[in-house]
Amino acid sequence: MQRHMPIGYKIVDGKIVLNVEKVEVIQKIFKDYLNGVSMITIAKELTATGFLNANNKPNWNHGSVGRILENSKYLGDSMYPQIIDEVTFELVQQQRKAKNKKLGRTPQINTRKNQSVFTSKLKCGECGNIYRKYIEHAGRPSEKSNWKCKRYIYQNRVHCRNLFLTGKDIENIFISATNKILSRMWILDKEKKKEPSKMTIEIRNLEERIKELEDEKQFSSKELAELIFKRAKAYYKISKIDDYDYTTKKIKEELLDKQPLTEFNEELFINIVEEIIIYKDGKIQVEYINGIMMEEDYGEIRKDE
Repeated sequence: MQRHMPIGYKIVDGKIVLNVEKVEVIQKIFKDYLNGVSMITIAKELTATGFLNANNKPNWNHGSVGRILENSKYLGDSMYPQIIDEVTFELVQQQRKAKNKKLGRTPQINTRKNQSVFTSKLKCGECGNIYRKYIEHAGRPSEKSNWKCKRYIYQNRVHCRNLFLTGKDIENIFISATNKILSRMWILDKEKKKEPSKMTIEIRNLEERIKELEDEKQFSSKELAELIFKRAKAYYKISKIDDYDYTTKKIKEELLDKQPLTEFNEELFINIVEEIIIYKDGKIQVEYINGIMMEEDYGEIRKDE
């Protein structure tokens, strides 16, 4: 799950609701693309208007627009209200495929689009990079795939020597961690510690300094831009805290009446796992969407296979 909430949504009283102003921009992006406006042109327009991207920066490019156009969360699901109708979304996907074919852009085996449900969910605990799926000897009897840290090989040199995982390893890690929750559902009823006072003070100080700079008409100052970015991050942290009750309820609904898992459940994995963090010493942390962590041991997982 991308770590940021998709643009167009916000948290209100612990629930994900539409951010009307941003919804209009998202819908315009889809409409413009269907009307033949290129992604580069759309990116330039978004940058020129100062519209913030997923990292709360007014910098857009071909890739960031593409991620908007391919984000299926805009179709709506159990957590996110619908922003884009199914017909529009499907037409955009068809148009992108047609353009890629015309330009000779064919999928590559190890590109992100050809990964799996684990893509963007696996994180290296040693260097902080994501894990990617690498296929070796493709199309041959000896073909095999492993998930490795993105920085395992960088500029033809080994940089990160973290563990390699097979898809089966990841499935078993999820099964083991989730079964621990199923066997002690009471842990979902533990209240998450909140930090409102500290965050309120931080935001208040940021707001005061931002107002000072704006009163001085220093709208182009580097400090003002940095403070606005810090303020956005602070509000994002608060939204994550407020989201705890909602996401915990979501996990409970997903696990309701479930027996201990014996097989990998792809839909359940997508709906309740935030990320899996892998460490070189074999420690693996499974973080669920409400922030709860379950720890697994790589050696034990392999031993049980």
